[in-house]
Parts: sequence; C-alpha cells; structure tokens
Amino acid sequence: MGIKKSQFEELQKRLKSKLVQGNEVDSVAPRPFDPAAAVILGIDPSLRASGFGKIRLAGRTMKAIDYGVIECPKSWPKSRCLGAILLGMERLLAEDPPDCCVFEGLFYSQNLKTAIIMGEARGASLAAAGSRGIDSYELAPRKVKQALVGFGGAQKSAIAKMVQRLLSLDQEPMPDAADALAIAIAFAFEHSGVILHPPVRI
Repeated sequence: MGIKKSQFEELQKRLKSKLVQGNEVDSVAPRPFDPAAAVILGIDPSLRASGFGKIRLAGRTMKAIDYGVIECPKSWPKSRCLGAILLGMERLLAEDPPDCCVFEGLFYSQNLKTAIIMGEARGASLAAAGSRGIDSYELAPRKVKQALVGFGGAQKSAIAKMVQRLLSLDQEPMPDAADALAIAIAFAFEHSGVILHPPVRI
C-alpha cells in the first residue's frame, strides 16, 4: 500500500483547511468490543514499512480479513511517509472498521534517533484510530511471541509459520504483515485467558 502525489497533496489541503477541536474527538463514541465476534486490527509501526493485519473473531475461530504493508520508498522525506501512514490507516479503519487497534509496544533501542522515528510512525497510526474513537492497546513484542510460539525470543520465520497455521493462509505473509497479524492474534488470545499479562490501553 503506497500513496500517490495527488493523495499527499489532498491530505495537506485537508490539514490546512480546518483545525480539529478536541471536543470533536470527544464526541466520537467508542466502539463496543465483543470478544466473541470482534474485528481486531494489529499494527507493526515503521516509517518505511508499517505492517497491518486485520482479523475477525467468530466464537473460538479467527479469520484474516486483510493484511499487508504500508510501504514508503527510501526517497520519500519523513513527512510524506507519515502522511502515507495516516492515509493508509484511514483506509483500513473505513473498510470493515475494527473494534480495536493493537500496536506492538515500543522496545528499548540504543539508537535514540531510530526510537524517535518509530514513535512518530506509531503516532500517525494512533492519531487515525483516536480520531474515530477506536480504542487502542499495545502488547510487548516478547509477549506476542510467547503467546504464539511459547518463546519470547522467537525468530520472525517461526512467527510467520504459526500465523499461517492459525489463520489457515495459503502461504506465509510478508514478515511485517505476519508480525501485525501475530499482534492481533495475541490480543484475541488474551481475551481467552491465554496471556497472563494483559495489554496496556494507550
């Protein structure tokens, strides 16, 4: 999923045309969450390749609705990438709206610049969800891996294989998309009492 120049310009116009007051966001009612029949959107934030994975729960079964990556070329400046992430999230939230969004929690990074960029990418996605009144949560990366494969230091390939198996996919999803689906699945497990440490609301 990418963004065209015309879409980026349209986003700039929308941002300049109107200031959104805080009470406008407050007026958006949160979506009720029914763990027996919910739509969960998992997000693995990144400036260049934000993974997303949307699943639907039906009793004790899970089905993938949509998954992929919001990609931004290396030639794009950071501001355009953040715009693309925001627009991509708005599309995901508009099409079969999720009952909640679940983000991969921030992890310790020795590179402060990288941590700041990751936080900005995550912020663009959070803003899109918050503006629609959709509750957002976060799960630590190790907790997601623990929930899916029983080991907090599992490799990406192991996560992708388990995601494929749990969702009965024809093939393994791309790594970033697999991580996002894993986050959504782990959140679903939490509502079944599998994860001992509950997700943090953000």
